[in-house]
Amino acid sequence: MKILIAAAVVAASLAATATATAAAAAGSGGASFLTEAMQGDNSETALGALAARRGSSEGVRRFGAMLAADHSRGKAEAEAVARKLHVPVTDRLAPEAVKERLKLAGLTGRAFDREFARYMVDDHRKDIAKFTAETSRPDQPAILALARKTIPMLRKHLSTAKGLAG
Repeated sequence: MKILIAAAVVAASLAATATATAAAAAGSGGASFLTEAMQGDNSETALGALAARRGSSEGVRRFGAMLAADHSRGKAEAEAVARKLHVPVTDRLAPEAVKERLKLAGLTGRAFDREFARYMVDDHRKDIAKFTAETSRPDQPAILALARKTIPMLRKHLSTAKGLAG
């Protein structure tokens, strides 16, 4: 009987710790950051794949393939952190990316390339700002590490997009 009570106390303690960790992630904005990060990765993967198929220039096609590959890896890393912090994983795209995908669907040739590059410059500037803000919050070490690891990739993408945008 004492063993069952001790086991129940240990189980309750572990459950409380997991709940507290998830609550800390959610309460500190960590959950919303992770959700947005996953949506961003989903978006860049989808838009990158679109550009890899439909871009009129070799540069846009290569950049699209790079985005799809890099953000697929980024999504896997963000998912691992989300699972660790008990944050639901999402396969949704960011709402603005859904709108951009529709806009790009109506464009071809140089117009497609220009719009794609313009959007990627704007989007990666925003992403860098969000990820940089997370590096100033040491309350979630796993999120801090993810943000620090992701920023160089985002900067590389921004630089590439700027080169394509002219």
